[in-house]
Amino acid sequence: MAIIGKNKKYKWEFENIGGSSRVKIKSGKDIAHLSELDPKMWTVLSCPVQGLEIDEKSLSYMDCDGDGKIRINDVVSTSKWVTNALKDVDIILEEKDNINLEQINIEDEVGKKLYASAKQILNNLGKEANVISIADTTDIAAIFAKTRFNGDGIITENSTDDADEKAVISAAIASLGGVLDRSGEQGINAEKIETFYKTLTDYVAWCEAEVKAPYGDKTDAAIEAYNALDAKIKDFFMRSKLASFSPDSTATLDVQTSRIEAISADNLMGKTEEIASYPIARVTGNPEIDLNSSINPAWNAQFETLKSIAFAKKKSLTEADWAEIGTSFTEYVSWKNSKSGVEVESLGIETVKKFIEQNKKEALLSLVEQDAALKEEAENIEMVDKFLHILRDFYRLVRNFVTLHDFYDKDKKVSAIFQSGRLIIDQRECRFCMKVSDMAKHNSTAATSGMYLVYCDCTAKDKPAKLPIVAAITVGEIGDLIVGKNAIYYDNAGGEWDAVITKIIDNPISIAQAFWSPYRRMATAVENLISKSAADKDAKMMADATAKINAAPTTVPATPAADGSKPAAAPPFDIAKFAGIFAAIGMALGMIGTALVSVFEGLSALSWWKLILVFVAILLAISGPAMVMAWLKLRRRNIAPLLNANGWAINASSKISIPFGETLTDTAKFPKLKLKDPYKKAGIPAWKKWTISIVVIAVVLAGLWLFNIFASLGFNSPLPRYNQPVATEVILEEEITTMNSDSTTVVNIEEITDTIK
Repeated sequence: MAIIGKNKKYKWEFENIGGSSRVKIKSGKDIAHLSELDPKMWTVLSCPVQGLEIDEKSLSYMDCDGDGKIRINDVVSTSKWVTNALKDVDIILEEKDNINLEQINIEDEVGKKLYASAKQILNNLGKEANVISIADTTDIAAIFAKTRFNGDGIITENSTDDADEKAVISAAIASLGGVLDRSGEQGINAEKIETFYKTLTDYVAWCEAEVKAPYGDKTDAAIEAYNALDAKIKDFFMRSKLASFSPDSTATLDVQTSRIEAISADNLMGKTEEIASYPIARVTGNPEIDLNSSINPAWNAQFETLKSIAFAKKKSLTEADWAEIGTSFTEYVSWKNSKSGVEVESLGIETVKKFIEQNKKEALLSLVEQDAALKEEAENIEMVDKFLHILRDFYRLVRNFVTLHDFYDKDKKVSAIFQSGRLIIDQRECRFCMKVSDMAKHNSTAATSGMYLVYCDCTAKDKPAKLPIVAAITVGEIGDLIVGKNAIYYDNAGGEWDAVITKIIDNPISIAQAFWSPYRRMATAVENLISKSAADKDAKMMADATAKINAAPTTVPATPAADGSKPAAAPPFDIAKFAGIFAAIGMALGMIGTALVSVFEGLSALSWWKLILVFVAILLAISGPAMVMAWLKLRRRNIAPLLNANGWAINASSKISIPFGETLTDTAKFPKLKLKDPYKKAGIPAWKKWTISIVVIAVVLAGLWLFNIFASLGFNSPLPRYNQPVATEVILEEEITTMNSDSTTVVNIEEITDTIK
């Protein structure tokens, strides 16, 4: 495994990607020098092999240590391997799935092997072209189909021209099973050859040691019947001996009538096991079985088989007779049990002896050695497939691993390797969609991304399992986005999936959406309060009604007491109590009205532009904090938590700015057309609309005039409260009165008036 160095000799160029400075990978030379790039400058430290939008086979080729992760050292090792094998390293930037063999650097050891192997592949496929592609290397079986040897140490019938050798290979595969060759056909290896010939020898040796069957071709049937009856026959002889020893126990040792009576009412065909447990013959104390008497019907078939083969001429069967029969085929059974080479028995003894006589073992082993000698060359053929996959996909991996360039590309047709498709929902197309590989990790980290996220389970008719995804909503309002809402998801291959929202992570979508969020929350709170209040009142009403209904039968008319006294009368209506309640309500309404009047008086004292400022200030006081918080969160939106939850190791900030976020979600844009609603009711005539509008405007203007809003324009309100004498006039009158009372002072009223003005 290559270890990254920190050689500062190579001069890197940098660019702004996603609001951060990142290294610029613009040439094959940059790729060739990745080992010199400081690891701290890499955007990604590792990513999984599975679940990405790159051919998984390509990623597995790049995973040098095979641990299921692409790490920095894997990328560096791959870059050295592929660039050393090319004459012009800029070919990597073209992302082609083919290459002209003249572009392979044969001065490099790897390149030399690639060139020779590519030539062999084209020859095997019968192509005279000098260009090889992934299509040529994808089907390894086709490459080796016409070759005798392919380096896997397995030979097939095509590996030899000798008819006898072909027959042995075919027989070995039929008897022992074959091994899959690179050509796609079944074959045999050295181990199979050794096993096959040993099996042939063992089978012949066993056949030559054959023991004569005591009952000819019926011996096997006799043995089978004997083994089935052995325990029951020996049980009978023991019962007979015990009955002879104790005659009084004979009835107990024999089949008991009570047991037969217990099952007599049932279908006896289903009671075979019960009947089989009875003695095989009637126990009388006589230590032999009368072959002419009846046998337990559960054992009759086996008994008759053995009787016809082994003791057809006997009239009775003793214990000694039974032991003698068993001894008669002991040696035969022993030989049968020692059978070996059964795998080749189906070939027939004559064919087996023929194969041994021909002895093609060494010739076949020699063919295996010739095939195995080409192991390295065959592996080089597979190396060509690896080279072509890396040539096509490596530059894309670099763009998504070193810099995340594809994610921030302005071209909407370019997507990152973790962007799995598009979600169409609520008149929006979400382009930032990811597969979810570990929902538990997403639950713990996704909220820190700062994005409004919807998690969906996707299903398709032609797909066996659900596909969990997460999509980011970056434009518009919340709208009808709720858990359970259905949508459509399109993967990058064009496949269509039914999607349903399973979880929502609520974060700001936009500043405009944040502006209305306080009012939306207040409306929701009021709606919930009203619903709760209505539900509580409804429940209370139903409870009271139920209580009264249940209590109704127990209510009886009042009757005089036993002592003749009258029942207590209901309390009289207390008007003073209700008068106090009404007074309190009136006081509250008066206070509210006074407060509203004070507010309107204060507003009416302001000029029109001040009223606008007050209105704006109120809106900012309510929506301002939410907008500021939304702005801060929108600036901090980051995809790193989502990638980390999917197994990535992100090394650099990967934020989504407000302008960039607007490109990740497209909204429906309809043309401005005057379309008629066929179900719309007939509207008000135009002259009525104009009349109503003029009247409304006149009323508004009149109201503003009455509240003295237009005083600054010279239009004073006619209301008395806005036309009271000013304080200067009162002072003037007081001064004039004082001056008139003083006879020594002569005052010119006009001069005083002018002075005051």
